[in-house]
Amino acid sequence: MGSYAASGPAATETTPPLRRGLGEAAGAGHIAVMPRPILALLIGTFGFLLYVGVVVALADWVLQLHWTMQLVYFAVAGIAWVKPARALMFWAARVGG
Repeated sequence: MGSYAASGPAATETTPPLRRGLGEAAGAGHIAVMPRPILALLIGTFGFLLYVGVVVALADWVLQLHWTMQLVYFAVAGIAWVKPARALMFWAARVGG
């Protein structure tokens, strides 16, 4: 940390180091990095709600099929969201453009 002189205008004073946000540490500025995680949150929430809506709508049709087709559908639908969510999280956490 920086040190301060006792008092008076003639005393030499060193300024404390500036507080750096995560964005500044990466060289991108404090505010410039923040929109990406917020945008990822909004995209992820909207995308997940849309995905659940489509999966539930298709489930009505799938429930009329044989139980093996239901098993395959629900197994695939249960894990299909993982890869896009992972890509979105890595994109949000990426430092560079």
